[in-house]
Formats: sequence, structure tokens, C-alpha cells
Amino acid sequence: MKKILVVDDEKNIRELYKEELEEMGYAVTTVSDGVQALLAMGTGKFDLVTLDMRMPDQDGIETLRKMKEKDSTLPVIICTAYEEYKHDFGSWCSDAYVVKSADTGLLRETVKKILG
Repeated sequence: MKKILVVDDEKNIRELYKEELEEMGYAVTTVSDGVQALLAMGTGKFDLVTLDMRMPDQDGIETLRKMKEKDSTLPVIICTAYEEYKHDFGSWCSDAYVVKSADTGLLRETVKKILG
């Protein structure tokens, strides 16, 4: 079973993504910030990460950079409510960019495309 790490400071988003992705047959771990995400990467291997951009302490760009330093092959989907990050050079090493929505169809489709 493929494992996904969901990183988002909003509890309702973490729960929504967890439910949706588990329905698709994935094992899902959720954390609320970038520091916890990096710690989780140290204790387990993930096949994909969904990453929020605006989080306290360490933003998504910094977290993405540190994740790619640890594992350059790890697919990361940026999931944010803010489209301006799409033009931020730091986000370009992500594998996909999804604008948050109550409709998780695009997220589900993107995960399926990346993980097969």
C-alpha cells in the first residue's frame, strides 16, 4: 500500500484529505507543520506528500526545499489556497500544484496520475 504524508496547518483540511485519500486505498499520515513533516520523513518512507504553503514557523517553500534535500525523488504536490505560489521559483521543484477547494476531484486526479 502506498503511503502519503499530508502536511497542512488546518485540521479540517488534514481530515478531509485523509478521508479522501484513504478511500482511494492509500495509507495516510497527517501532520500540522513543516517541522513535523520532516520528522515524519525521518521515521518512515512516503510515496507522496501533499504540502500546504502558509504554515506557522516554517512555510511550505522552506519545507519543500528541506524535503527535496532529504529525498530528491519524493513527489510533492503543493496544495494551497493561494495561486501566487505557482509563480514562486521555490515551488517549481514540486511535482504538481493544486489550489485548495472543497471539491477534492483535482487532488484525487493528481495523486492518481503521480502514483499510477
